[in-house]
Amino acid sequence: MERYKHLNTYLKEKFGERTLKICVDGNFTCPNRDGTKGTNGCIFCSERGSGDHLNKIGVSEQVKNHLNSYRGLRANKFIVYFQNFTNTYDTLENLKYKYDSALIDDRIVGLQIATRPDCIDDNIAKLLNTYKMKYYVCVELGLQTSNDKTGILINRQYTTNDFINAVKILNKYNIDIVAHIMIGLPNETLKDLENTINFLNSQNIQGIKIHSTYITKNTQLNKMYKDKQYIPLTLENYLEYLVFAITHLNPNFVVHRISGDAPKELLVAPSWNTHKKLVLNGLDKLLKEKNLYQGIYFKK
Repeated sequence: MERYKHLNTYLKEKFGERTLKICVDGNFTCPNRDGTKGTNGCIFCSERGSGDHLNKIGVSEQVKNHLNSYRGLRANKFIVYFQNFTNTYDTLENLKYKYDSALIDDRIVGLQIATRPDCIDDNIAKLLNTYKMKYYVCVELGLQTSNDKTGILINRQYTTNDFINAVKILNKYNIDIVAHIMIGLPNETLKDLENTINFLNSQNIQGIKIHSTYITKNTQLNKMYKDKQYIPLTLENYLEYLVFAITHLNPNFVVHRISGDAPKELLVAPSWNTHKKLVLNGLDKLLKEKNLYQGIYFKK
């Protein structure tokens, strides 16, 4: 029995078989890095972006390399995932060129775009809508928290209202939305997490990605950690928060992820972050022991 809506199960039901992601780097930047809104990015984001992929080769080559490797044998269907930095932050012509460059194989059935809510407008939504005739299209919107005070602290340079507006635009075109949140941000409590979950439950979105807050080298968060201004959550604390999030979450949301994967060569803390199975098995164990499941405490 699955106690929350796993992404793998959802994709298998949707496409009839196992469907995996191909993570690509579109060599995008971010308005919080190029000087439009800021130059340092969010306090937790490394210079290489949230996905920490660093590819100097083109998008098509990245997709070909993936499909021609052992990873291409693990499934017959794939979703191309533009992951790091802001993948709608460019001209419409460049966006179309990069998206088209990824959709080069009949095994590709979907296009997933990670971006900031302040980088969604009607023209971008219209462009994404053109791909829906042939592909499953999904947009991942970074929220991190519904607390705008925390938003200022982490230097995200957009507001929760920007998220609401982006959801409204994407809803017009029936484009699936995955909200990205982070557990363990500086100064946040269980009440902040409750507010964030309740906020997302009020939005017309289809999925959620839950990310643990980890510290990587050369980030402002690392400086705060060294200065004893930030203490990361223990595994036990994280699992406690995770159980709360899952049990209060809209039962219809697909759970795309329950923890972040930090690059080992960049990770500073917490050390448990490199052991993904500790989180997966720990959550399953707690939900089973307490007979809990997604949405058991959900209130419309």
